[in-house]
Amino acid sequence: MKYKHVLALNPYVGRSTDARGLFPPTGLEYIAASMKDLVGKVTILDLRHEKPFQDPRALSAFIRNEIDLLCITAVWQSHFEQVCNLIAQLPPEVTTVVGGYQATLQVEEVFARCPNVDAVVRGEGEEIIKQVVTGVPYEDIRGLSYRRDGRIVHNENQVLPDLTHIAYPDRSLRRHEYYWGQNGRRFSRHTFDTVLTARGCPFKCKFCTFSLNPLGQKREYTERPLESVIEELKTITADFVLFSDDNFATNPRRAEQLCDLIIANNIHKTFVVQARIDIAKHRRLLDKAWQAGFRVFLIGVESPHDRILQQLQKGITQQQIRDAFAVLTQYDFHLHGYFIYGNVGETEEEMLYIPKFAREIGLDSITFQKLRVEKFSPLKDIVDNAPGYYYEEIGGHVFSDRYGPRELKRIRNRIRADFYNVSQLLRIAAKARRNGLLKTQDIAGITLKLPAILHALLERRAEKRKKKAARAGRPVERERPQLSHRAPEKVRD
Repeated sequence: MKYKHVLALNPYVGRSTDARGLFPPTGLEYIAASMKDLVGKVTILDLRHEKPFQDPRALSAFIRNEIDLLCITAVWQSHFEQVCNLIAQLPPEVTTVVGGYQATLQVEEVFARCPNVDAVVRGEGEEIIKQVVTGVPYEDIRGLSYRRDGRIVHNENQVLPDLTHIAYPDRSLRRHEYYWGQNGRRFSRHTFDTVLTARGCPFKCKFCTFSLNPLGQKREYTERPLESVIEELKTITADFVLFSDDNFATNPRRAEQLCDLIIANNIHKTFVVQARIDIAKHRRLLDKAWQAGFRVFLIGVESPHDRILQQLQKGITQQQIRDAFAVLTQYDFHLHGYFIYGNVGETEEEMLYIPKFAREIGLDSITFQKLRVEKFSPLKDIVDNAPGYYYEEIGGHVFSDRYGPRELKRIRNRIRADFYNVSQLLRIAAKARRNGLLKTQDIAGITLKLPAILHALLERRAEKRKKKAARAGRPVERERPQLSHRAPEKVRD
């Protein structure tokens, strides 16, 4: 056995992953599961929950004393520099392999910033790490970049592995539970986990690169055997489970079968899924999903405007969106919609229609993100050829001469205030009580935390105003807190 003790390290700390701090490091856990039977021992450290090891000196001492292979994930563009700085401080004598989405995008940067990194796994790493730990020579491992004689060697890309033979995460390797929350705050006592039942997506939306890996390889839609999915669900103790498939209803018949198996096996969870509006066409699936415990649908709407939807090649129209939600709102699912603003040619008036449209179709909550371009996104050509539009880096947000960072931030704040007014918050709470998402103990906990949360928000807001006033050389005026610039609307049934 080549390696006796492998450390799988999630290097993100504290608030560095924002809302993503909610998620277990599932990609890293897939890597750990793939090699656990090929090495003596695997330890997973998630630094978000490991305060003693957030000090690089303590982490380095542990690695020197215990570890002979270090596997690190670099997933996010945000805080990439901080992650590289941490990696560079770890013991150079221990073999170090880095993988993950951002590491694949910036493989040369990883090697340049981290002289102690021996190899970078590009793309999906489950099969690659098996070859690394079993001693296959680096030059024979497709999808691997590595150092040799003072230079960086990039082997040819790997053939994407068969999803059927990939081991699912072993939750017994976890040292912590994960909860609904953000920035270190728990929203409730519900534990949270994720399951992947399929990879890839058959659709071709221009803004989306989910069906491409960081190398631009098309990951065709591939399904796991449902028996394996059920086996994995039986190992999960969490209350909430997110199916992280790009689209839960890509294969409606299979989705129905999954619901049937969940019911037949008495698996009692609250499930969250991502879906397209097409799911509204399948009433039998919606009925079974409700019976099986599905309560939250995360739906990509993207835009209320046909012109923008066509530009994004979303394949739907505004009227089709309205028709779909006319069906979906007949259930008590919590409906969350994703929107993109700052699209090419989009006016401020069109962007500010997002919250009004979201309420019209019955969305309970929304997320709205600035347009961004990825390396292999077809949208990149549109932005590159649009006069007055620019982005600072691949993967970054798109701005224009008319709508720069400051203007888009102002528009973002107006969208948020217009949608999340008092009546909408009451509507969310009422539905959460009906569908079981919000329990009595959660309401009590949230109520107790509200004064402290509000105080922290107001303190942060006041501090920002002080700094802004100091830079401008003017006195600070007292600001009265305001929840929304809109009058509360009548709560809908």
